[in-house]
Amino acid sequence: MLWVTWLTANVCMWMNDVAAAWLMTSLTTSPVMVALVQSASTLPVFLLGLPSGALADILDRRRYFIVTQFWVAAVALLVCVVVLSDGMSAPLLLALTFANGMGLAMRWPVFAALVPELVPRPQLPAALALNGVSMNASRIIGPLVAGAVIASFGSAYVFVLNAVLSVVCGFVIRRWQREQKPRALPGERFFGAMRVGVQHVRQSQRMHAVLLRISLFFLQASALQALLPLLAKRMDGGGAGTFTLLLAGLGVGAIAAALYLPRLRGLMTRDQLVQRGSLVQAAATVVVAFSPNVYLALPVMVIAGMAWISVANSLTVSAQLALPDWVRARGMSIYQMALMGSSAMGAALWGQVASLSDLRTALVGSALFGLVAVVAARRVTLEGVGEEDLTPSHSIKSPPTAEPVDPDAGPVLVTIEYRIDPAHAVEFRAVMEETRRARLRQGALSWELFRDTADPSRYIEYLLDESWVDHLRRFDRFTAADDALRARRLRFHIGDQPPLVTRCIAQPVDARRASPQES
Repeated sequence: MLWVTWLTANVCMWMNDVAAAWLMTSLTTSPVMVALVQSASTLPVFLLGLPSGALADILDRRRYFIVTQFWVAAVALLVCVVVLSDGMSAPLLLALTFANGMGLAMRWPVFAALVPELVPRPQLPAALALNGVSMNASRIIGPLVAGAVIASFGSAYVFVLNAVLSVVCGFVIRRWQREQKPRALPGERFFGAMRVGVQHVRQSQRMHAVLLRISLFFLQASALQALLPLLAKRMDGGGAGTFTLLLAGLGVGAIAAALYLPRLRGLMTRDQLVQRGSLVQAAATVVVAFSPNVYLALPVMVIAGMAWISVANSLTVSAQLALPDWVRARGMSIYQMALMGSSAMGAALWGQVASLSDLRTALVGSALFGLVAVVAARRVTLEGVGEEDLTPSHSIKSPPTAEPVDPDAGPVLVTIEYRIDPAHAVEFRAVMEETRRARLRQGALSWELFRDTADPSRYIEYLLDESWVDHLRRFDRFTAADDALRARRLRFHIGDQPPLVTRCIAQPVDARRASPQES
């Protein structure tokens, strides 16, 4: 049910993008304005991705998904009214396209977080490939339906159809009875959830590699799609049908490759798929740029679609496997921000290049950029740092307290005292560097390691949590990988007793009442 709903939502997205891009060509001849249609549809994901990811992690995901569908329906209806009243202009079209993109920004992180809830971890790559089939089937269906509606009735009725389908999707999602997981702790606060999401990604080396590779790829790959309406117009007999046919070719290639991806993953690593797919996509961009007609361009667009899905799926799988469930929507929203932000920047950049020179120069320039990016990022690997087991672990229990503690009390200071053989100090500090990243990924405000100047064997780990409830949340966020890291730390401890753990809560002090002696 959710897959069909997602397919329909993506069909609506492509119908909107095709209708908006084609409508813009009738409002202006500027390559920059035409390319900015893609920027306007993708930029909201860059701007609103993190807030929407935080909401998807702290709110009921089913209800949030429903709201996003009705938002898209309302925007589509507004566009329809403006077009039918003959009040549309190029700037207004960009603004309404941006508003539609806000719906995409809100709904993508919640769906990305829902997929791992529905399938076990070993089947996740296949499930994500199935989502790739959905996305690229919509890439075929959406443009073809939009092209047929535009040719028969006009652009306004594409937006009418979008509104109807979005409302239907909203009511279908209402039928889904999602299993609610009980929460022992209150939900996270909005700004705190955003801080923790950013902090988690900042401390994840695996996410660093994924974000760099996805940004470089889409900065280059966005040129072909952004400038495709103008390329279609320049081809022999080019028009709306040519444009939608080329977009459909891109989708056909992506679906074909998605069905073959399991075998490709057996032959190549994810790093090899990303590198080779990027090179193939760059080469296809050059060939399409010099294609005189649709007969040459169409098969090359199919190849470009195959390369596109190979890269995108490999990077999406890497991102999903690098994120635990409790922060998945926020992490995937940051991933989507990098993807859409680079797409928006690329569309604007290559559109400006085309405006200052010509279409072929812009497309060849994007292909050369893609080649340089592959060479420059060849040492940034997706699998070289190893994959951690992010299965939730309940081996560490919440600490007992002498008296009830206000959940909002804080900050909370935690110290852990270790006894370490000085001969193993270097190895211990290396493990504690991994511990620093793990503690910060879990949401700690700060972390330090201290050594006693009078006793070289005594080390104190210090970390600070924002409040008592945030401290308790870190126990819920403990994973099997954290268990393994804890075991490595404890192997260095040589004391007769386990490391001494203390937890202290900050107390308010009125400085105005303090005596000079106390000061």
